[in-house]
Amino acid sequence: MALGLSPTESKTAYSLATVFAARMLGLFMIMPVFALYGSELDGYAPLWVGLAIGAYGLTQALFQIPMGLASDRFGRKPIIYFGLLLFFIGSVVSALSDSVYGVTIGRALQGMGAISSVVLALAADLTRDENRPKVMALIGMFIGISFAVALVAGPVLAPKLHLPGLFWLTSGLAIVSCLLVWRAVPNTVSSAPKGDVAPIPSRLKQMASDPQLSRLNIGIFALHLVMTAMFVGLPGELIRAGYEAPSHWHVYLPTLLLSFVLMIPVLIVTGKKRNSRGGVRFAQLLLIASLILFAFAPTNWLLVTGIIVFFTGFNYLEATLPTLIARFAPAGAKGSAMGIYASSQFFGAFLGGVLGGVLVQWYSVQILFWAAAFIVVLWGIAAWGMQEAGRYRSVTLNLPEDEQGIPSPTWLMEQLQQLPGVKEVTVVAGEGLTYLKVDETFELATAKAVVAGRQS
Repeated sequence: MALGLSPTESKTAYSLATVFAARMLGLFMIMPVFALYGSELDGYAPLWVGLAIGAYGLTQALFQIPMGLASDRFGRKPIIYFGLLLFFIGSVVSALSDSVYGVTIGRALQGMGAISSVVLALAADLTRDENRPKVMALIGMFIGISFAVALVAGPVLAPKLHLPGLFWLTSGLAIVSCLLVWRAVPNTVSSAPKGDVAPIPSRLKQMASDPQLSRLNIGIFALHLVMTAMFVGLPGELIRAGYEAPSHWHVYLPTLLLSFVLMIPVLIVTGKKRNSRGGVRFAQLLLIASLILFAFAPTNWLLVTGIIVFFTGFNYLEATLPTLIARFAPAGAKGSAMGIYASSQFFGAFLGGVLGGVLVQWYSVQILFWAAAFIVVLWGIAAWGMQEAGRYRSVTLNLPEDEQGIPSPTWLMEQLQQLPGVKEVTVVAGEGLTYLKVDETFELATAKAVVAGRQS
């Protein structure tokens, strides 16, 4: 895949994308099979199935931002090694456990190694500003691929390896990831602009209260809540529809591939019309329709149709919501906005496991699907006032190193705001940086001249 990266940037991008994907593969691989193979464990019950599936989400949500902040102080690689060590320990605890309680503890330990933001920050440190979006897109693509591979690999490997084998495989992925970081990822010699890639504590409250960002945070929370809850009940429904556990990948593989194909026209149409708001609403309708199909499905073909419809909507939203966060985030605050977004995502995964387990244990799987559909309806109501995001990108400019040559922040903001294509300006003199949010009419050379104080 040609991205126009330097050899060092390319090596960094692919190695960190692989580390990210390997970790997510280990987390996701258990989801489509635990409700079935977890019955081998002491204490098995639907509630504990949900807790074991979603436990990683709680600790991910709690540790995501602190781990990112710790990497600013102690360095990116040490925190990545520490996070992968926790992930390894959690995998081993789960592999050695004979009870569902031990697996739940292991999954929680896996989630404590919350290095997503740290890996992204390291990728940003090691790439030039103009290539940073390409690297982030590559990592995002690898995450999507790892999710698809996990849904197929889990049902393929579980009959042969059983649950302990899956967790031992996951622990091996942690070791391979450490080796990749050690051997393939260069040591950082510079640091990317903090506001672009890492959370800033003083801005977290502002980002959490922003109405547009809040709608997106609610969205990713609801999306992963519904997805995790679904996997508490869906494997059992596939069994009842006549699909034996070892053959579940025969369902997941073609439905996932078809959903990716069906998602592309939606992305193209909403992109051309610049109507991401309409695309989000359409995807929400797909989720609701699929969950209703799950609740009613008297035949296997309706169940399979529901899976195709669900993942078409899910994949569109998974690709679109992070893009909207980046567009709505104020200049110099994308790192903080993404930190809250990621925490919302993982907290949703945890509550989805809890909700799924409670409803299946004390009510029925049909009630679970109806409840999930109702949650999507509530999300649609909450998101109704979402505005259309502009076609903006972030630009970071360094202030002159000579303090005598640095224009005053007030003068600099006024001059930059007058330039064509500039929507927002944030000057952080203490960091020697200026953050801009710009559209396609923006000219970088003109802005650099203003920052250098050579144009008024």
